[in-house]
Amino acid sequence: MPTEAKAQSIEALKERLGTASSAVLTEYRGLTVRQLSDLRKQLKAASAEYKVVKNRLARIAVKDSNFDPLARHLKGPIGLVIARQDPVSVAKALQAFGRTNPKFAIRVGLVEGKVLEPAEMRALADLTSKEALRAQLVGALQGPMSQLVTLLTAPQSELVRVLEARSKGSDNSENQQEAI
Repeated sequence: MPTEAKAQSIEALKERLGTASSAVLTEYRGLTVRQLSDLRKQLKAASAEYKVVKNRLARIAVKDSNFDPLARHLKGPIGLVIARQDPVSVAKALQAFGRTNPKFAIRVGLVEGKVLEPAEMRALADLTSKEALRAQLVGALQGPMSQLVTLLTAPQSELVRVLEARSKGSDNSENQQEAI
């Protein structure tokens, strides 16, 4: 039976996981407190948080939840990344941190109910973010629409140019007749 403090810790972790869209288990062995603080800052910018968890308490917290598949990976010193929004931005932040800190390792991730191995997490980090994809989609849709507008307005602008040329041409012919 867990103590009161441990029970509160389990409930707090359950609450955090209840609002999460994805989670990543990492190994932090060999990192300094300053490095972990830097990681937390980078993850906060990606709408995620980093928590060092006790394996037994984490197993209890993930039991009977969407994150239950992570329970079998809870061995050794574990840090838990809880992401609330875009898992791609979190994967990018973790990959960037891992490049500068070789002792940091991703063990496994859980995104949309699917367990992702470290190689799959790297592939996820290489994806384009949602914002960039939306911008590309808007650009792809906007290009043909502007071409259509140009094509639809072309006959009217051509007609205006012809009428202007004619009116200038008739003014020139009147001026020439007056000169004679």
